[in-house]
Amino acid sequence: MDILAKIKKAGLVGRGGASFPTADKWEAVKKAKGAKKYVVCNASEGEPGVAKDSYILENFGKEVVDGIKIAINFLKAERAYIYINHNYYKKFNKILAKIIGKAPIEFFIKPIGSGYIGGEESSMLNAIEGRRIEPRLKPPFPTTSGLMRCPTLINNVETFYNISLVAANKYKKERFYTISGDCLWTGVFSFPENWTIEKILKETKNYPKFPFFVQVGGEGSGEVLNSGQLRRPASGAGSITVYSILKHKPENLIKNWLDFFLAESCGKCTPCREGVYRLREIADLPNPDWRLFADLLNNLEETSFCGLGGAVPVPVKSYTNNVLAKMPENKVSFKGLDKKTMASCLLYEKDKNKN
Repeated sequence: MDILAKIKKAGLVGRGGASFPTADKWEAVKKAKGAKKYVVCNASEGEPGVAKDSYILENFGKEVVDGIKIAINFLKAERAYIYINHNYYKKFNKILAKIIGKAPIEFFIKPIGSGYIGGEESSMLNAIEGRRIEPRLKPPFPTTSGLMRCPTLINNVETFYNISLVAANKYKKERFYTISGDCLWTGVFSFPENWTIEKILKETKNYPKFPFFVQVGGEGSGEVLNSGQLRRPASGAGSITVYSILKHKPENLIKNWLDFFLAESCGKCTPCREGVYRLREIADLPNPDWRLFADLLNNLEETSFCGLGGAVPVPVKSYTNNVLAKMPENKVSFKGLDKKTMASCLLYEKDKNKN
């Protein structure tokens, strides 16, 4: 059985966050016309609360490199690049270089200061080409027009690790989870991909005995769920952050999320550049206009150029809907964000979506 058939049979999906079927991406690059083809391993890992790539590179570097070599051979690729953040390069470059040997695989260090958006796939390609680090307009997608405008396969560290397991008939439909926050046993764990968030927290002895909620997929752009919504698999990058309801004030959480997006925006598009700034400005006002705040969130979701701006509403809206809206009236105390105001903002969003 060839590697593509094995990947299809395994049902492997990308572990970078989008969960795109790996076989479909590999097949698209294989079929794409181009004199040269490239492979890129994304080891930028810029999302707060996600640490699985570091763990994999430290413990399974050989398997990651084997996965990249398999991709090179499958595509008859010209060259592969490991696009790696500066800290990971300092920690792992020597051991990885020995594993790579004479294979056509090079390191490309993620430019310092390029931020979260420097790990977006088309921004990575621009960085390698020496261009401004910002997202490209899609389509075309990297599978047909990527590095040097040639068909390019981009997968993250965990995906290439899984490819090596699939090739060796060792893949067990497991994935890595980063657990952090208000819990005792933080770190990176490997469990079946269909395990629920609740089961993972209990298995690692991290299920709290105090009122809590979680953020899944990253501490910047991840979805917030209350303790009654945990009977579902962890999505995205597989991170689970535990928050004590008593410890974390709504004001601080919302401001922290907005600060993350404000710092990481590349400034390319007006909705993200100006919208996040205005959201942060509103949150600082003595009497915030929450209807305007909700309107700006919807704008970002609908008009941002790339996924960063479009992700801004995810933590804020899910936290408001799943946590604040479920709390007793006397427990919500964030600058006029009472039950009536929340209901008004959420109703306003629903009505707008109907038009």
